[in-house]
Amino acid sequence: MSSPCPVCGKRKLLSRAIGVCGDCLRQRPQEAEPFVAKARARSRRIFGFPEAVPRDPQGHPCGLCVHDCRVPPDGVGFCGLPPGERSVARVSWYYDPLPTNCVADFVCPGGTGAGYPRYAYRPGAEYGYKNLAVFYEACSFDCLYCQNWHYRVEGPHRAPVGPEDLARAVDARTSCICFFGGDPTPQLPHALRAAELAREAHPQRILRICFETNGSMSRALLARMVEVALASGGVIKFDLKAWDPHVHYALTGAPNARTLENFAWVAERFALRPEVPLLVASILLVPGYVDVEEVRPLARFIAALNPHIPVSLLAFYPNCLMDDLPCTSAAHMERCLRAAEEAGLTRVHVGNRHLLWPGDYGA
Repeated sequence: MSSPCPVCGKRKLLSRAIGVCGDCLRQRPQEAEPFVAKARARSRRIFGFPEAVPRDPQGHPCGLCVHDCRVPPDGVGFCGLPPGERSVARVSWYYDPLPTNCVADFVCPGGTGAGYPRYAYRPGAEYGYKNLAVFYEACSFDCLYCQNWHYRVEGPHRAPVGPEDLARAVDARTSCICFFGGDPTPQLPHALRAAELAREAHPQRILRICFETNGSMSRALLARMVEVALASGGVIKFDLKAWDPHVHYALTGAPNARTLENFAWVAERFALRPEVPLLVASILLVPGYVDVEEVRPLARFIAALNPHIPVSLLAFYPNCLMDDLPCTSAAHMERCLRAAEEAGLTRVHVGNRHLLWPGDYGA
């Protein structure tokens, strides 16, 4: 499982997709940078996306996410979308019976009945109801281990859909809508309008609006997300990829400062609706990269904001360009769980346990 790292020379658990180990990304970033640059460029070429954030002085200013692309008339943004309004979107959806494998299932109304009877149809899990799962086929990040990477191939060929069509998909047994992807960020105006139309069409019933996101959107869009989530009983789920900016960039092709700032901003509003958590964090434990050295500072950051913010630690499954790593080991998960709890977090959950590798790597 381990290979010699070309920077430090030590045998480490590392992926060929990045080429260097996680310790060198943190401790020797300048030496690791050429390998990261090569990895990032390769990922962008494979899927036909711009290798760098578009910065055309005469281009269309987007402003939806952290990249602030200026997209040339015949080009696309970092997310792969052409410039212009987001009144239509590359999006698909399906119905997911509740309770489901949502990141927030361990605290949300659909999985637990939290907020009953105002925000949930049952005092326990909402059996008999369903989630409208809305998949946006674009992303402001470029994760090398993306679990839903197929959208990068199929998304550009999908006919755009208006928010009215999506809102009409809400039926009598739909109790929540979850916008995810990819990520909803590059097409958030569409998601917010669809949510608005769906709630207007069903004003007297429970219809929670939830988002699962990397948190890279503009503050103005985030404020609208918080407003609709708070009012409806929904949850905003931030996927915190890594604490160290060099690890984060190597894995995602994007900076993490905006995500952390946005997370802190939502955390300030966490107490406004105590019966249903407004904010949930998830951390994917990527072998060799997202370990205790990433989880401990992330947990301290969250705990300093509010120790009762729920956090789900997720097991990694090899996929996309990082398919040469193993699943997260049980020992890796246990170390990170202990670090999160020692940091002061009170609601730490272990997700997708079925993926955990028995024992430890190489054991």
